Amino acid sequence: MTVHGVLFDFSGTLFRIESTTSWLRTVLDRAGLRPEEAEFGRMERELRECGALPGGPAPRVVPEPLAAAWAQRDRSTEEHRAAYLGLAREARLPKPELYEALYARHMEPDAWLPYPDAAQVLAELRRRGVPVGVVSNIGWDLRPVFRRHGLDRWVDAFVLSYEHQVQKPDPRLFRIGCDALGVAPEQVLMVGDDARADGGAAALGCEVLLVDHLPVTERPDGLRPVLERLG
Repeated sequence: MTVHGVLFDFSGTLFRIESTTSWLRTVLDRAGLRPEEAEFGRMERELRECGALPGGPAPRVVPEPLAAAWAQRDRSTEEHRAAYLGLAREARLPKPELYEALYARHMEPDAWLPYPDAAQVLAELRRRGVPVGVVSNIGWDLRPVFRRHGLDRWVDAFVLSYEHQVQKPDPRLFRIGCDALGVAPEQVLMVGDDARADGGAAALGCEVLLVDHLPVTERPDGLRPVLERLG
């Protein structure tokens, strides 16, 4: 297969969300709350185990009343918000407004960090004339994240599930991405961190390359195989 276009996943592939500790600390600081360390640890642990941070650890157990919302959380803004607020409310927080504040925080560009080699790999793809798209299961507009970190200049198309009411692994979302690049699926490399979701591109004939969903400090060059695949 000759690669003439590359599609990337967002969370866990090009960017990583801040830790649950940082997420919670930022919101509590803004609210002027300074809980004892033990109480902070309890809140952080409950939020982490609930899977309340989008892009963070998956929930240990999805409560039955949230099962439907969780399964289709990336089809719309409303479903995404309902799923994650529902999970967050499984944790005990001192003020009810903190749940909304936590959800809002995860959409802030500064809550996300690009992987160390993301800019270099995207820039090299542009230099080689290889078009790039981002195909993401998400319930909000991630373009400001790319702009904030200067990576938007190397992305030719954004295909976001909530804008199309289709979520990965549905091949239709990858088809939209291939069409946006003007490249046949058989000549497109899909790069992601989720074998089930991102692996859906294989149904179209795309090659799939999986990377490890690790903290940015633990994955300095995980995207290098993309360039190696191009030769």
